[in-house]
Amino acid sequence: MPSPKPNVVHPHLRPNQIGLTIRDYEGSMSTLCAGCGHDSVTAAIVRSFYELSTPPHLIAKLSGIGCSSKTPTYFVGGAHGFNSAHGRMPSIATGANAANRALTYIGISGDGDSLSIGIGQLVHAIRRNVDMLYIIENNGVYGLTKGQFSASADIGSKSKRGEVNRFGPIDPVSLALDLGATFVARSFSGDKEQLVPILKAALSHKGFALVDVISPCVTFNDHEGSTKSYLYTRKHLLQLISADFVPFAREITVDYAPGTATSVRLHDGSVVRLRKVEADYDPTDRQRVASHLELHRNRGEIATGLLFVDKQASDMHDTSKTTEVPLAQIPYEKLCPGSAKLDELQKTFR
Repeated sequence: MPSPKPNVVHPHLRPNQIGLTIRDYEGSMSTLCAGCGHDSVTAAIVRSFYELSTPPHLIAKLSGIGCSSKTPTYFVGGAHGFNSAHGRMPSIATGANAANRALTYIGISGDGDSLSIGIGQLVHAIRRNVDMLYIIENNGVYGLTKGQFSASADIGSKSKRGEVNRFGPIDPVSLALDLGATFVARSFSGDKEQLVPILKAALSHKGFALVDVISPCVTFNDHEGSTKSYLYTRKHLLQLISADFVPFAREITVDYAPGTATSVRLHDGSVVRLRKVEADYDPTDRQRVASHLELHRNRGEIATGLLFVDKQASDMHDTSKTTEVPLAQIPYEKLCPGSAKLDELQKTFR
């Protein structure tokens, strides 16, 4: 069973805008294997919520089954949480979001949980553009059941026992693009400098934000012949875009040429180094992004960064024209007006 962390706060820890330190966004001690990439993802999530100054009681964290789905236990102990059945997290998140749109929703899943038994659930969460951050901790194996290949394992990759995978992989990034997802990104658990800004941007996005994180399984899939190992990912990682994320506040403007870098002082006094990409990569052109991914996939390269974003799309609440007041906050008498009113409403559908 997870153990709580010691309640000790270093006196030099800096509070965020709501007076909380980074320790306030931590959870229980991890029970995952030492060196697991999922723990690095947890650290990035903790850092992201802290830097965004998100109130813990306004966070809802959800998961399914698997090593990845243990992750919510390890961050923001003061948040709401729900651990669902295998592959069923997206529908639970959809229902919770429909009832209370005031919360910030984060779903943690794995390649087994999302791309096999739960793929139908994932598809409809994307289709409805549910306002949530959906993280896939992708390691290419079922780590909780001793390392069988998952649906994201590449053709020709080898298991720890030497077995060769002969089935084609499902790429969650390409799947999300094809289904019309409005925010798509990929990163590596060992690249905190890239992952944290991506998570902050995804948490602030209105709509469904999918972030696929290559997160090597140190026990079953970190050997020679694996395409999800630390060494393979490091050698084949290709960063398409380099940027940072600044939460909404008084506008900060800069003016510098494409292909150059500049330093910007932020509201909290810190300085961020920005590098503007060349004009040949457009994260708002869905077809061009898909072609770009296919090009680098054929070269054996792993494209990372903010791959696609659509800031104009309507989320589930816009499409369904739901009330601005969360359903969870509407008085019962108004939410359920009685049988006479419901009978009257039914007549309009006949």
